Amino acid sequence: NRRAALSFFDSDHGDGRAGDLYLKVEVLPQSLYDRDGDDLRLTLSIDLFTVLLGGKVSVPAIDKPVNLTIPEGTRNGKTFRLTKLGMPKLRQPDERGDLYVTVAIELPAKLSDEEKRLVREWQAVREKK
Repeated sequence: NRRAALSFFDSDHGDGRAGDLYLKVEVLPQSLYDRDGDDLRLTLSIDLFTVLLGGKVSVPAIDKPVNLTIPEGTRNGKTFRLTKLGMPKLRQPDERGDLYVTVAIELPAKLSDEEKRLVREWQAVREKK
C-alpha cells in the first residue's frame, strides 16, 4: 500500500484555496504471480514427458508469453530465473525485476491399461540397472 499527496488549487469550486488530495493506492494480489519486491514468482505445471525428456514450455510473463527450455531430467521444484521479466522498478521504469518459474510436475490423472503396462515395463527396465 502506498499513500500519495497531491497539491492542487481549485478555482472552479468553493473559495479557490489551495489544498491537498490524498490518494491511497493498493496493489491487489494477482492469482498467477506472487510478488517479491520487483521480482515475480510463478509455479508452472509441466507434464511428465517434458521434464523427463526435455522440451520447451510457454511461460505467461506479464507482457507476453515467453518460451522456456526445460532440460532433460528436470526435478520437481526446480526454479528457473528469467531475468528482466518481472515488475518495472519504481523510479527506474527501464529496469525490471526477474521472473522466477518453479516447476510443478503434472502427473496423468488416470492411466489406461496400455499405459499401465508400459509403465510396468519401464519399471522393470529401471530395476535391472
